[in-house]
Amino acid sequence: MLFAAPDGSLEVRAESDGSRTLRGRFPYNSLATLSDGGRRGRPRKEKFASHAFQYSVNAEVDIRLLVGHDWAKPLASRATQSLALDDSAEALTFEANIAPEVADTSHFKDAMALLAAGLAVGISPGFRIPPERTVDNAETVEEEDPSEGQALIRTVHEAILFELSLVTNPAYEESSVEARSWQPNPSGWNRRNLAALERALLHL
Repeated sequence: MLFAAPDGSLEVRAESDGSRTLRGRFPYNSLATLSDGGRRGRPRKEKFASHAFQYSVNAEVDIRLLVGHDWAKPLASRATQSLALDDSAEALTFEANIAPEVADTSHFKDAMALLAAGLAVGISPGFRIPPERTVDNAETVEEEDPSEGQALIRTVHEAILFELSLVTNPAYEESSVEARSWQPNPSGWNRRNLAALERALLHL
């Protein structure tokens, strides 16, 4: 699974019943620098095209809100109807209702403390690129305009979204509460989840 660089904005609101409401966004068409290329390599940049996550959002599969891409630190999920997603041309936005029991956990309190201190400042999606048999050109790579630099720019057109995370080191400066690194498929996603997404992607 990939983690995207963070970008966006986060809003937190306390409710009278002890729950919390979190709102955030991950912007599309925002260019992030993933690597400066080191001494001899070329810089690498990345962006997500509009509606890159639309099939995951529309499919009937669970997507979770986590702290730091840690599946042991959940905050909300679509399966519990505590996470709502909206996909527009500008951004993927979410609204999460954090139940009082979750708001009382140490990982939520720690995340809110980091947020209050200005340290948890980004949103990062955990995703994977769909197989070529379901989506052609799910990602493309092109040369940066020579007048702007020498980077290779990867554009993600279609991605399978597993989770969104509150993170401390966003790569996308416009996101709020990260995106990038390889990991195995999360245990929270099973073959049925992936099969449902692939069936949706086949109907492009």
